Amino acid sequence: MEYIHDTTEFYSDVPSVVTLGKFDGFHRGHQKLLREVERLQGQGFRGIVFTIAPEQAPSLLTERERQALLERRGIDCMIRCPYVPQILSMEPEDFVSEVLAGGLRAKYVVVGTDFRFGCRRSGDVKLLEALQEKYGFRLLVMEKERCQGREISSTFVREALSCADMSLVHDLLGFYYPVCGPVRHGRQLGRRIGMPTINQVPDGRKLLPPEGVYFSDVKLGEICCHGVTNIGYKPTVDGSFLGVETYLYGAAGDFYGREAEVRIRRFCRPEHRFASVEELKAQMERDIRSGIEYFGI
Repeated sequence: MEYIHDTTEFYSDVPSVVTLGKFDGFHRGHQKLLREVERLQGQGFRGIVFTIAPEQAPSLLTERERQALLERRGIDCMIRCPYVPQILSMEPEDFVSEVLAGGLRAKYVVVGTDFRFGCRRSGDVKLLEALQEKYGFRLLVMEKERCQGREISSTFVREALSCADMSLVHDLLGFYYPVCGPVRHGRQLGRRIGMPTINQVPDGRKLLPPEGVYFSDVKLGEICCHGVTNIGYKPTVDGSFLGVETYLYGAAGDFYGREAEVRIRRFCRPEHRFASVEELKAQMERDIRSGIEYFGI
């Protein structure tokens, strides 16, 4: 997949199908747009996912996670458009003529019903419909997906995540909530007490569920296993930074520096401060037994 970023010069050498949005979490509503892009890619058009959002804004998925998801789906190109006045102040029709029809040679534009764009977000689906014939593209508007009687949105996902309702998060996304990043060196306390773990330090903009212990799935290269994951500050032994620490069932080795994807499945318990390392070890043993029961292993 081609990844274009840090430029406002957008170009496609072949006719394309373009979908646009913030694509914060690639939830089930976003995936409806992606399926249309994939369908039209199969007809010979270049599939382009065009994203624009403030770079420092908290996000459900990091840029690396978004790229990985689109690569797995086989999308041709992802564009991260800079959040700059040059783009934000464009009149909507100028954006269509210069970026979509001009640079990207869009023959299909795929958006949701509430899509807005251009200066002061004054462009909408009605304007795109009116400009189709003039600029030679066909507009495809996808209706919202729904869950529990409510439209699926990134806001809905964030609400569920903030309550540690990981089952609902999964229903909204269509996949378990991922935390991706390299395995870092920790204090190696887990190894010293006979329960080795892997440690990650998430991107500071990555939204995480509340501090606590979760059951998870873990992918480390070709290794896939279950895990028990602590998200938090580890107050008993450190407490200085927010980290993600995971005990792996049936996997051992030197994983330092390797990319890990931890998929959060279910909340187990809140994070606690224990009076001693011995009390912490006893609780970790109980968490591991709970995970064995949950996973049926």
